Amino acid sequence: MATVNLSGINKFYGATQALFDVSLDIEDGAFVVFVGPSGCGKSTLLRSIAGLEGIDSGAVRIGADDVTDADPADRGVAMVFQSYALFPHMTVRQNMEFGMKVNKVNPSERARRIAEAARILQLTDYLDRKPAQLSGGQRQRVAIGRAIVKSPKVFLFDEPLSNLDAKLRVQMRVELEALHKQLNATMIYVTHDQVEAMTMADKIVVLNGGRVEQVGAPMDLYHRPASRFVAEFIGSPAMNVFAPSQVPGLRGLTLDAATQFIGCRPEHFAIRPEDSGHFDGRILVREQLGGETLLYARVADGLTVVVRTDGDNATEPGTTIGLEIPSHRLHRFDADGRAIP
Repeated sequence: MATVNLSGINKFYGATQALFDVSLDIEDGAFVVFVGPSGCGKSTLLRSIAGLEGIDSGAVRIGADDVTDADPADRGVAMVFQSYALFPHMTVRQNMEFGMKVNKVNPSERARRIAEAARILQLTDYLDRKPAQLSGGQRQRVAIGRAIVKSPKVFLFDEPLSNLDAKLRVQMRVELEALHKQLNATMIYVTHDQVEAMTMADKIVVLNGGRVEQVGAPMDLYHRPASRFVAEFIGSPAMNVFAPSQVPGLRGLTLDAATQFIGCRPEHFAIRPEDSGHFDGRILVREQLGGETLLYARVADGLTVVVRTDGDNATEPGTTIGLEIPSHRLHRFDADGRAIP
């Protein structure tokens, strides 16, 4: 496996700039997830690493090699696509073997790699089936197997689970995490789903408008977002962020002049009696989700906050409660949306 180092990557499509001076260092064996909303540049950045997109300036290094101008086949990477990209007329074995044949890997080595990948991915009994005879999860395993047999330095995944149903997505997330540990491989994974990012990554790269907004371990980003954008993007439900001026009768919350917005994670609110805490909210909706309950509390016209509590919460809609933000759970942001330490 190998490190990946990006230095000052800029990418244009005509007059439109898609990536702005992106620099990243990805450690050998890391599982790094690029996450962000649609159009933020995450797939463009991944394809730039793969060599499927040229860059206008900057450098890409994989291990000790500068691959900025190298062809995709010469970069030592393997990419798994959202669409699986399997040949429908070929068997699982033939799909896995195709790239090795093109690269003139000898037959005995091809057979060994296929057998090992099939064992890892539990595909041994399916090697002679065609894609149409497989489930969505099995097809995705074949696509991953085709990447494994290349023995790449780096695995690249472009939203590989987005075509699967919710239950299968969870199962495949677990399988990919286990595969990463088994192979000790460097993996870079693109998703718009921040839950996937939080559960799978060693390191998350949050992209916003073609720029790197923040890089860090999942829980570092969750508890210490560098900006309002990260605070509201990472976490489900999102952090509640609002201006103090939106809250009538705000009590006992001292804020400095630089604070334009305050935030609190749903699970960090302390519920108090009415007319206690920092402000009151009237429960509009209670969503009971088994192990947890979400309370949607109307604080003022245009402002509803989400409160996460244990699953046995029996607070009825129409009830008014007091809400308090513990001082160590209060997030503050300036007018530009940057976090105030």
